[in-house]
Amino acid sequence: MGVFYAAIAEHIYRVPAGDTASVGYADASNWVGVLFGIYNAVSAIYALCLPRIARLIGRKSTHALSLTVGGLALGSIYFMSTPEMLIIAMVGIGIAWGSILAMPYAILSDSLPARKMGLYMGLFNFFITFPQIVSGLTSGFLIKYAFQGQAIYALLGAGCLMIIGAISVRKISE
Repeated sequence: MGVFYAAIAEHIYRVPAGDTASVGYADASNWVGVLFGIYNAVSAIYALCLPRIARLIGRKSTHALSLTVGGLALGSIYFMSTPEMLIIAMVGIGIAWGSILAMPYAILSDSLPARKMGLYMGLFNFFITFPQIVSGLTSGFLIKYAFQGQAIYALLGAGCLMIIGAISVRKISE
């Protein structure tokens, strides 16, 4: 989340990197709070639609489509110039997040033996959360050294990785 705050403050609000005490950074942080509310609301509403969409186009296609929308939304932030434009991106990110929280489990559940469902779902959950832990530990280093302090490139990279994830989902056999 800190990466997102920094990216919006620097890229949209034009706050110099590392200036977390300015009014501009506070404004950016306040707006990011609103944006997070939007993407969480979209995520909750979209999650209610997922079973119907999955019945129409399949679970893998639903998840791949959702990840693609999220990846494009994350990448689009690079091209946005006003805080209000970010609402559009957050709708796409909310769609991806709703799917990320539900569809991998739905895709996996039919492939597991019922008596070991808890064990396998626990292991699967670890492999979902582990990349988040790695990201939290390494994103500051990556932004500083790989992206020369430009946090927006981390969001652009995350969007690309989400689209790669969408392509990868298509290769899963249910």
